[in-house]
Amino acid sequence: MKEINKFFYKITFLIFFVFSAQAESKVLSIGNSEAKVTIKVFSSLTCPHCANFHSNIYEMLKKDYIDRGLVKFEHHAFPLDLAALNAEIIVRCQDNNNKKFELLTEIYKKQTTWAVGSDIKKINELIKKIGVNFNLSNEKMDTCLKNDTVQDEILEQRIEAQKEYKIESTPTIIINEKKYSGKINYKEFKKNIDKKL
Repeated sequence: MKEINKFFYKITFLIFFVFSAQAESKVLSIGNSEAKVTIKVFSSLTCPHCANFHSNIYEMLKKDYIDRGLVKFEHHAFPLDLAALNAEIIVRCQDNNNKKFELLTEIYKKQTTWAVGSDIKKINELIKKIGVNFNLSNEKMDTCLKNDTVQDEILEQRIEAQKEYKIESTPTIIINEKKYSGKINYKEFKKNIDKKL
């Protein structure tokens, strides 16, 4: 409970503190940076709807648009709790960008196995079990979890997103700076993208 209170205290503190570093440069992105369409997804790694989006939309999006250089995809961290924050930290612990997205996919796939209970130490161990399969040692992940700078960057992203996009729920999807409010099924989503290409 003390850890969770610390998490919310930190967010409150950061709201009143302006960082000199640009949060945008820390955003996870994949695809052609010159693509006509940029999709930003603000999500929490403990959010079931976010996991659903990632499994059912992102995977097809990657095959049909991202890998073909038609879309740039950005994963924006919007952690709703300490478990989601720590999972984001582990994703960023991986240096290889493609591996980061593979790890992100696996974390979403296994969400129901690690995002359980309120014992953050146990949750961290379960997240680390996933990270080990992506060339991350337990030592490296422990170091990452203790890195306040990375934690602050993620929380800063969340605060900036809240200010700029008035996010009310996760996932929030922005296509070319316009909030997407249609049905989150691939057919409808695809139509929306095709109009912009």
